[in-house]
Amino acid sequence: MDTQNGNNYVKEVGKPKARFSELGFRFLAFSLTLVAAILVGVDKQTKIVAIPVVSTLPPLNVPVTAKFHYFSAFVYFVVVNAIACAYAIISLVLTLATRGGSKGGLALMITTLDLVMVALLSSGSGATGAIGLMGMHGNSHVQWKKVCNVFGKFCHQVLAGLVLSVLGSVAFLLLVVISARNFQKKHM
Repeated sequence: MDTQNGNNYVKEVGKPKARFSELGFRFLAFSLTLVAAILVGVDKQTKIVAIPVVSTLPPLNVPVTAKFHYFSAFVYFVVVNAIACAYAIISLVLTLATRGGSKGGLALMITTLDLVMVALLSSGSGATGAIGLMGMHGNSHVQWKKVCNVFGKFCHQVLAGLVLSVLGSVAFLLLVVISARNFQKKHM
């Protein structure tokens, strides 16, 4: 309480800091999902692979290319990260535009969409992780061979995008936590 000059009001402590952290996490989510989508979206590697045709003849050397759009899980990953990236920039602009104003319904909508982004990014990361594990280790039960021993650069770039996407999902989750904390402070 400030009793100087007879004023009887409570100073709000931490409000600008909370606003900055929300804007920072929105920008972080935007950056992480943008880079994740680009990393996987441009991922491509071509290798010469020796394919044995007949055991008595030398193998045929055939160029084989790995591209992200050959795997539906990777396409889904890129699309989900692009959606999250676009949403992050739109929500960042909306948050900046409504600074200081009453934003009750808009805040609830943004928090709900933040949760949707967590779910989308988690599903995209799960699908990509499952295919990535199959590429790393194969599956001897169905005779699927591992491919990351041949397409190492491709697999490492997908892994980097996957890590960034998971971090983007965590940024959106922290935004939900911040919103819940602000809601709790407001109604206590």
